[in-house]
Amino acid sequence: MTAKSNWFQRYLLPGFVFQAAVIAGGYATGRELVEFFLPAGPWGGLLGMVVSMLVWSAVLMASFELARVARAYDYRSFFKLLLGRGWFVFEIGYFLLMIVILAVMGAAAGEIFHSLFGLPKLAGSLAMIAATGAMLFFNSAVIEKFLTVSVGYLYLVYFVFVVWSVVAFGDRIAANFASVPVTGNWFEAGVTYAGYNVATIPAVLFCIRHLGRRREALVAGALAGPLGMLPGVVFYIAMMGYYHEIGAEALPSAFLLARLQAPWFEWAFQVAVLLTLVDTGVALLHAINERVAKSYEERRRPMPQALRPAIAVGVMLVAVYAASAVGLVDLIAKGYGTLTWVFLVIYVLPLMTWGVWLLWRRPQRIAAA
Repeated sequence: MTAKSNWFQRYLLPGFVFQAAVIAGGYATGRELVEFFLPAGPWGGLLGMVVSMLVWSAVLMASFELARVARAYDYRSFFKLLLGRGWFVFEIGYFLLMIVILAVMGAAAGEIFHSLFGLPKLAGSLAMIAATGAMLFFNSAVIEKFLTVSVGYLYLVYFVFVVWSVVAFGDRIAANFASVPVTGNWFEAGVTYAGYNVATIPAVLFCIRHLGRRREALVAGALAGPLGMLPGVVFYIAMMGYYHEIGAEALPSAFLLARLQAPWFEWAFQVAVLLTLVDTGVALLHAINERVAKSYEERRRPMPQALRPAIAVGVMLVAVYAASAVGLVDLIAKGYGTLTWVFLVIYVLPLMTWGVWLLWRRPQRIAAA
């Protein structure tokens, strides 16, 4: 634990960083919520989101404590402990998931820039790449502060958004909650949605160095699940005003904002979404940089500073190409669903069995690893 770590860094910062890592691939545009939860209806969707939140909290608690005891603050060190020589399997899956998430982000950034400024969609994608690459010049402390401020702004905007939506079309929201039954398999939807998002948890490990005791790791992990899901819940409630119409929308956020008929708030919301895109890109790519930095450290060499943004820009260019080749809706529907089960097998299953057993019976072995 760092000498100056305060209660915010110990208990809330990990949840804020997790929320930043998960949101752009999780629910920034609303399309992801439509894909996973809308088929279960208003109440069924909320039940599925509760399942996802509980899965997140359980995996976060175990991950944070394992990382704390082992001092494994990058995913390579973490999965060497968890998977042994098979640690690289996670790296392959993580890279593929990151391509999918960054591709979704690039497509969303292009759509937002086009709607706000009338610019070509490629310009928006390139602007997101530039902003994310610029942030990765900085160290972990600066990145933590940036993620905290931007997530705070996001919470504010989402709170205003749901209150305004309730005022503007609360009768429609109430009617749909009252009339549409719970349908579909909401439990499976919750597990599936949680499954691909847990792969972003190793992107949070760099801030676990603030934790000094088991209680701090468990409380921080338990809180991180609700902190990560809360904006998605309020977004989903607002979407239920147009339950029957919103399923066909590629960008449900833009659809709802148009119904509020407030251009200034549309700008405020879209700025928040753009920030979330950068947030997620920074968190995911910083995890790769920390893994590379660890390799340099083992060779007793410093990682070149210019290599950090170079890695980020290279990965994001590949992702933007994937977005243009496949399309946003197909990426979410096919890419996430396939990778969900991969991470449940190579991360959640070994963590909640072997990892928990190590923490319970062999903590000295972890610390000595």
